[in-house]
Amino acid sequence: MIKDSVSKDKSELMVFKDDLGQNVYRKKSYYIVKIEQDVMADNIDEANNKFIEKGGINHSNITKDITDENDGVTTHYVEADYGTCITEYHGKVTYTDDEYAEENGDVEINTDVEEDSPFKDYKENVLKEESDIDIALNLEAESQVGK
Repeated sequence: MIKDSVSKDKSELMVFKDDLGQNVYRKKSYYIVKIEQDVMADNIDEANNKFIEKGGINHSNITKDITDENDGVTTHYVEADYGTCITEYHGKVTYTDDEYAEENGDVEINTDVEEDSPFKDYKENVLKEESDIDIALNLEAESQVGK
């Protein structure tokens, strides 16, 4: 009985009579592919779930098409294994530092805001800090003018 399937060890090199005596070598290369993806979520658990369900590698695209095959080199096998994954807080979406930002809806990812800081508290604290700074600058300017 003849099997239609090709064993994992059989090469896909096309060989001809002129190739008699040539050695055939198989090289296994392990590549580390780094993928960084961002996601918006309320907390790290929700973020991890979104990464698992909606992110990562599209394994159907990991085919022989990602390899180079020239001058007698053919691809025997391609796979992508899942390795280490680290989820880290990157920032919070906030209004930009512009007096009309809220009115215009101008937002940004602010990496200076703590992960657990509610947006309301952040906004109040920033406005208070800015007003304290403005007061200090105004007092300094007034003292300079008075000299």
